[in-house]
Amino acid sequence: MTGPLDTEKRALRAELRERRQQRSAAALEDAATGVHAQLDALVATHGVRSMSCFLSTPTEPGTREFIAAAVARGIRVLLPVTRADGLLDWAVAEEEGDTAEGLFGLPEPVGELLSPVAVNDVDLLVIPAAAVDRTGMRLGWGRGYFDKTIGSMEKCPPVYAVIFDSELVDSVPREVHDQPVSGVVTPTRTVLLPTR
Repeated sequence: MTGPLDTEKRALRAELRERRQQRSAAALEDAATGVHAQLDALVATHGVRSMSCFLSTPTEPGTREFIAAAVARGIRVLLPVTRADGLLDWAVAEEEGDTAEGLFGLPEPVGELLSPVAVNDVDLLVIPAAAVDRTGMRLGWGRGYFDKTIGSMEKCPPVYAVIFDSELVDSVPREVHDQPVSGVVTPTRTVLLPTR
């Protein structure tokens, strides 16, 4: 059953997906370099020793270089693995870790799986998003995995969504189950938002 809010979300996601697909390889490479620098600074600011992140797709602001560098520096990085029940398992990132196509065709790590509660011990959550508004509301890609994860955590650490600069917007459609984020990381800046 779809309502007007669901239709609005779908339309906005389609528009954002189209914009991402139009970015050049050079622009995406620059974005990955910028995100790497911003995440390095964020990790240093928070004194992070353990965190979650995600394996970026080819059209997302790149996280893979950051993950490899963080692992090389001794930071424990958990990567999400989708499950059919709507929850996320986690795998510890490795410098030369293998990946495979996950449940929805997205890249996921291959290796020993940790349960959904493994993420409860991290100092920082870094998650994907389609857009985030200035109040901290995040528009995801419609499957609810990260909303469920954030909503179920007893003590949620800071949560930052990785987006392009143009995807920090004035407002996004919001439903009851949607979870806010602490801030955003873009290729040019890290912005703390007022919600958490």
